[in-house]
Amino acid sequence: MKRVITYGTFDLIHYGHINLLERAKKLGDYLVVGLSTNEFNEQKNKKCYFSYEERKRLLEALRVVDLVIPEESWEQKRSDIQMYHIDTFVMGDDWKGKFDDLKDICEVVYLERTPEVSTTKIKTELKKF
Repeated sequence: MKRVITYGTFDLIHYGHINLLERAKKLGDYLVVGLSTNEFNEQKNKKCYFSYEERKRLLEALRVVDLVIPEESWEQKRSDIQMYHIDTFVMGDDWKGKFDDLKDICEVVYLERTPEVSTTKIKTELKKF
């Protein structure tokens, strides 16, 4: 079985998130999603609309997601890859090159983002209403 992992905040889940998750799942048989905790998002100066528990529940409802784990720090990726026997690490191409140091333990793939949508864009647009 080929295992894939990706990470993100996944606040206000939209079709760009779904595109990324579906393409990540196609790279293997089992998809693990590292979901940024509320505390980790605060460290990154990100404010979420939904709590970690609500975002986790939304991701778990998607048929392409097999397991959701908490992402609590930048440094945990290497240990997650080893703990969950990950073959492929996937991120959006806005992170291109940032995780190449993981290539010694797994394949690293950067997928093209869905250009016309982002959570930041949605939040900005909603402020206009």
